[in-house]
Amino acid sequence: MKQTYINLLVFFLVLIGSFSPVFSQVLQDFGNQWQKGTEETWIRPNDRLVLNLDLKTFPLANIAFEFPEKSVVFIGEKLWIYVENDTTFSQSSAELSEEFDSEAVELIVFKKGIELGDASVKKILNPTLAEQKSETTSLNLNERRFDRQDLRDFFFLSFLIILFILALYKAAYPYLFVAMIRPESLLTAEDFSESGSLQKFFSMDVLFYLLLVNLMTSLVAVIGLVFYKQDWLITWIGIDFKSLMIFWVLGALLFFLVTMVKFTGIKLIAYLFDLGKLEFAHFFYLLRLVVIAIGAFVLVIAFFLANEFSLAKEVIGVSLSVFFWVYILGVLGLFLIMMNRLSFKKYHLFTYLCIAELVPFLIMAKLVMVLGQ
Repeated sequence: MKQTYINLLVFFLVLIGSFSPVFSQVLQDFGNQWQKGTEETWIRPNDRLVLNLDLKTFPLANIAFEFPEKSVVFIGEKLWIYVENDTTFSQSSAELSEEFDSEAVELIVFKKGIELGDASVKKILNPTLAEQKSETTSLNLNERRFDRQDLRDFFFLSFLIILFILALYKAAYPYLFVAMIRPESLLTAEDFSESGSLQKFFSMDVLFYLLLVNLMTSLVAVIGLVFYKQDWLITWIGIDFKSLMIFWVLGALLFFLVTMVKFTGIKLIAYLFDLGKLEFAHFFYLLRLVVIAIGAFVLVIAFFLANEFSLAKEVIGVSLSVFFWVYILGVLGLFLIMMNRLSFKKYHLFTYLCIAELVPFLIMAKLVMVLGQ
């Protein structure tokens, strides 16, 4: 009888030992320490959960994290990870403390409609449970890490520089400034006439305006690369304030050269199609469209970087799609205007616009899509 009890005890201990790798001992549960942030913005509350995470106690323990899908996680002002699917993982408490050089950090989880209990943080001894529960694809914690305050500083300083240059341009060339920002000019198209004022592309006022437009375009491009091509930026340039400023200026100069090449190409194609001086009206008509669209794009980005940072990437993607269709509609409007004001065969006009506008734009759009992937 005594031997039977001993056998049962041994079997029970073996059974517990077999399950010990699966279950983890919870040393500290932060479930009741989460706070829901409801800071009001211009449109709606900014949904987030905030947790003051102590890394000093149990320094040898691991921290098990559980985050819901489509959530953005910050530690302080630094973007830590972006979670595509429901994710569970663990990381050493000592590693986190060393990485952020602090014994206490503020963990912020952004997600539309997030509620208390959607995210979980626990200090555990055995991280095996957290590893087994994770059903996501490989989660690289080295990705999507940059200081969002650096990004904000870069964007708003660049924005102020653009506004300052814009004010100087308005004071120096008031007529051209008004002519190039009026939305109704997209309908009236007064430049499609013999008396059109824009007949000297390489004049200082036009070149200065093109530089201003390309500064805005470069700013949008840099912000898009930060959200969609972080690995490339980190590898070759960096995502700190100084690197972004240099990249912005170089990008503006590159776009300026591309603009010069585009106008030269339009002028050459117009010459081959025997369109006279139509290239000026063609180029500046679509330039107005780009100025209005990019200006609206910059304002949208400014709002979301300041108020809804977690939604900035999604908004940039939607804005790029909107810009694509707006430009296509602009080319269609250009076709209708040229068709009504010129004695030119429609299929020749269509061929001209395809070669000069649609094909290059679609190639550029495809390149943007590839970069976005």
